[in-house]
Amino acid sequence: MAFEHVLLIILLIAVVILFYFVGSAVSLWIQGLVSGAKVGLFNIIFIRLRKISPKMIVNAKIMAVKAGIDISTNDLESHYLAGGDVMRVIQALIAADKANIDLKFNRAAAIDLAGRNVLEAVQMSVNPKVIETPLVAAMAKDGIQLKAISRVTVRANIDRLVGGAGEETILARVGEGIVTTIGSSESHKNVLENPDSISKRVLEKGLDAGTAYEILSIDIADVDVGKNIGAELETDRAEADKKIAQAKAEERRAMAYAAEQEMRAKVQEMRAKVVENEALVPIAIAEAFRKGNLGIMDYYRMQNIEADTGMRDAIGGKETKIDPDIADK
Repeated sequence: MAFEHVLLIILLIAVVILFYFVGSAVSLWIQGLVSGAKVGLFNIIFIRLRKISPKMIVNAKIMAVKAGIDISTNDLESHYLAGGDVMRVIQALIAADKANIDLKFNRAAAIDLAGRNVLEAVQMSVNPKVIETPLVAAMAKDGIQLKAISRVTVRANIDRLVGGAGEETILARVGEGIVTTIGSSESHKNVLENPDSISKRVLEKGLDAGTAYEILSIDIADVDVGKNIGAELETDRAEADKKIAQAKAEERRAMAYAAEQEMRAKVQEMRAKVVENEALVPIAIAEAFRKGNLGIMDYYRMQNIEADTGMRDAIGGKETKIDPDIADK
């Protein structure tokens, strides 16, 4: 009895495994057969053994066949194992086929594996996308700042999706072109009168080279007048020149003050020497008296000359100190 129970359990497990691998496989095989997508029964079982969803592969095969696209299940499995999105690639191929866009499975798979949304790219090829640039500020030659916003209409280039630059590059190049165009204008009024001149000059530069998109048009949405940067720069320059002039004047004043102080010091030194020499005069006179080089009459005549000189200076308005003894005489 125990042996019969074990055998029964083994049979149940075998039935479950068989139903798991064959039951759903039969259902998918019948579904594919009815839809015209021929996927072998054993092939479906092997797909499950390779840890791939057979339902996804069969559904993708059915979608491709119904759209008239011939794709082998091996290609679908390979793309799935490589980490790609099988259903998105099939949808992109169907959309491209309906839009008469030449897109092969290998290229679509490569675009998908490169990290780009191949379905969105096909849709953008049919229905171009409008990208709005951020506010771009630039200054014309007359010093007036202009702020511009543009809308760039782009279409995906299927052939350049792999390795081509993205939207950020387009926006950066368009912004650079706007700044260059405004900066080369003689007056901001010229730009305000003809804003389409910006888009024309920017389009002439071929900004879509090396990108995954093709620029169809660049339209200036808004242009506003900003600050008078030229006047602000001139004001700042004048203020800087003023500060420099003030600094130089302060330097000259300091040098003049230092020279004046130096001159005063020299004058004080000379006066000190004069006072020192004047203090030696009486000593010299006394020495002359002792040696007999100066007589008493000579001394009186010298005193009279000094008194006469002091009186003349006083009459002329000069303050001269007169020896009181001489003045009395």
